[in-house]
Amino acid sequence: MGRTLPSITMAFIQEQESFARFRRALRRSDQLALDDLFASARKHLAAAAYAAHALPMEIFLLAMLLEEHKEVMRMRQQLEDHNQENPHASHRLAAGSV
Repeated sequence: MGRTLPSITMAFIQEQESFARFRRALRRSDQLALDDLFASARKHLAAAAYAAHALPMEIFLLAMLLEEHKEVMRMRQQLEDHNQENPHASHRLAAGSV
């Protein structure tokens, strides 16, 4: 008989709970940042179920990284849009003066 594996949601909850002491040792601002990272990983639990070959924490870290990268891409696009609307502003930003 094969063994039963916990659902990806249960694995996620277990991983998050295993970091409880680490989280408590962080500054409040860092606790909030860690909470945001776990929240971003939670958004991808359905996709994570298809990555059974990887360790659960690897999947969750990749999901966190995905969300962070999406934010970087969004900010880059905003900067490009701003620079196109204000071509002289991009020279000031590049020179370090705002």
